[in-house]
Amino acid sequence: MSAREARNLNPSDTWTDLRLVRACLDGSEDAWNAILDKYKRLIYSIPIKHGFSPEDASDIFQSVCVELLKELPRLREPQALAGWLIKVTAHKCFHWRRTESRYVTTENPPTPVFEAPDLDELLDAVEREQMLRDAMGSLSARCKKLVSMLFFDFPPTPYDVVAKKLGLARGSIGFIRRRCLDRLKKNLAERGYKGRLPRD
Repeated sequence: MSAREARNLNPSDTWTDLRLVRACLDGSEDAWNAILDKYKRLIYSIPIKHGFSPEDASDIFQSVCVELLKELPRLREPQALAGWLIKVTAHKCFHWRRTESRYVTTENPPTPVFEAPDLDELLDAVEREQMLRDAMGSLSARCKKLVSMLFFDFPPTPYDVVAKKLGLARGSIGFIRRRCLDRLKKNLAERGYKGRLPRD
């Protein structure tokens, strides 16, 4: 990568993980910021899902970032960065909880948070969520807003409100929704997504 490319990198650019890692190793702070921006919700969601406080989740996030910075030159498969981050974050959570347990009396031992079967389920679920975020990020701005309002907001946004917010005729929402969903499903299929998909 040229120095000019590294300087022009923007966190919103949809670069591959391999390209971002290489840019980081070339000294690009923008590439590092892009990686953090891309994966911060993924990393933070793991401790939150398992009952850590927001403060502890933030500390775990920082610990994972330090580990990532240290291990970047030794990553053998940068294209598998998401999976690596999931595993490292899960291990950080396990050790964090184990450290906490030293301050709890033996009369009330803590319930283990990261038992092996649950960890496997967690890794699968978080990986699917990240695939969904990536696939949503590949949609046009209008499709992203429409799909979010109709399928991810609770309760779903009424068609009249969707039409008003997006500046569309109400009668066109159904057609545009199907087209956006087709794009989303294609994006997910390309990523190997095997979870539930929004229904037409």
